[in-house]
Amino acid sequence: MEILIPILIVVALVLIVGIYLWATYNSLVSLGVRVDEAWSDITVQLKRRADLIPNLIQSVKGYAAHERGVFEDVTRARAETLSASTPGEASAAENHMQAALKSIFAVAEAYPQLQASQNFLQLQSELVDTEDKIQASRRFFNGGVRELNTKIKIFPNNLFARSLGFREREFFEVTEPAAIAEPPRVQF
Repeated sequence: MEILIPILIVVALVLIVGIYLWATYNSLVSLGVRVDEAWSDITVQLKRRADLIPNLIQSVKGYAAHERGVFEDVTRARAETLSASTPGEASAAENHMQAALKSIFAVAEAYPQLQASQNFLQLQSELVDTEDKIQASRRFFNGGVRELNTKIKIFPNNLFARSLGFREREFFEVTEPAAIAEPPRVQF
């Protein structure tokens, strides 16, 4: 009987540690999947915006064909956005896209007929909606990254999380916050 109590204590401790490791592993997997899903949402919205850009360029081009440099900048920023595969690359592309969009809307301000175009107004509305969705997706992604990174860093998880293959994720941060402080102005 005296030997049974220490054995039961050891078995109980092993069982508690096993349950803890199982629950922690599953929660880390769940958080990782949530971060991957959030990244997918961001890429969908960036693609949606990139798909709107050619239509926007065509609308403005009809009125301001001589503004070739602006159109080239937007096209280059669009290509950079589509090729971004990490949050860091997407952040850099986001800076360039915001600057390019501001340029194209600055050009559009000089053409009152363009500002009255129903097609242009619809594209503006869709772009504003997409920008709002990008911001929401970015917040969701960064929230998931924050939860995952915190879970990986806290004790005692930090003792085994990395050895199980879990790594901290990169936030979707913009290197030039002023570039995205506000969405491109699309009201005329």
